[in-house]
Amino acid sequence: MASKVQDMPPPGGYRPINFARNPAKQYFSGYTMFLGFAGMTTAAIYIYYLTSKKIKRDEIEMRSSRLALMPMLMAERDRQFLLQLRRNRDEEAKLMENVEGWEVGKYYGDPIFKTIPPDTLITPHAKDYYVHSSYKEYAKRAFFSFWT
Repeated sequence: MASKVQDMPPPGGYRPINFARNPAKQYFSGYTMFLGFAGMTTAAIYIYYLTSKKIKRDEIEMRSSRLALMPMLMAERDRQFLLQLRRNRDEEAKLMENVEGWEVGKYYGDPIFKTIPPDTLITPHAKDYYVHSSYKEYAKRAFFSFWT
């Protein structure tokens, strides 16, 4: 059997281990770093102030334009609503022209709403409003979702 030989260092020994401290090069002193931080913070606050003034001006302008346009948009919406009601009445008159005793807006000659004056607007249900439209138009309004 062979004899065991212990592993030994190379002749002359291992190289010395370098464990000397190498400090990082210092670019700025503490005072310089503090002054740089204070200067950058001041500049950032000033830029933030200018930006916030511009954002507030833009918000005021958008709010003013929305307030100026809102009456016109509401009037247009009301006009379209009344126009659709007129189309529904015309369509009812056209469909029921061959039925004897049928009057538009009445049920076989009897007013549907008996306790209100005849010139009062009754807002119809959505299905009554879209009765002569396609189902797609009704579904678009009735099942409206912000996430589609």
